[in-house]
Amino acid sequence: MGKVEESIWECIEPKVNELGCSIYDIEYVKEGTNWYLRIYIDKDEGVSINDCENVSRAIDPLIDELNPIKTSYSLEVSSPGIERTLRRKEHFLKYLNTEVEASLFKPIDGEKKIKGILNEFDDEKLKINNIDIDRKNITVVKTVYNF
Repeated sequence: MGKVEESIWECIEPKVNELGCSIYDIEYVKEGTNWYLRIYIDKDEGVSINDCENVSRAIDPLIDELNPIKTSYSLEVSSPGIERTLRRKEHFLKYLNTEVEASLFKPIDGEKKIKGILNEFDDEKLKINNIDIDRKNITVVKTVYNF
């Protein structure tokens, strides 16, 4: 997570918590010519559209006052979804010993996706189904929801 995301997290976390939610993740990304600040919120009973709207309205002036982003961007507040991207240490801890899918830059045994149980992780590697995967070879790791 970059400095922009960290400073925003610190600034808005008390307000998000006050509204009964928690921050799952923050992304500041460029897609095409546009920049997006995405705040993913969570709560035990699930996130509603009203939660997203309430959080968005409450944090928008806080972010404006902090002014960490000097260019134009769109603010998006949403749930992390049912199949969640794992990026932070807390995410990996929460989903240890559950089913995940890792997408890879370079194939392992001919496969660019490895799906299975997250056995272990550290800063250098993940172990899924007892297969060691270098973190540098991973594009994204997501939880798997079996419908």
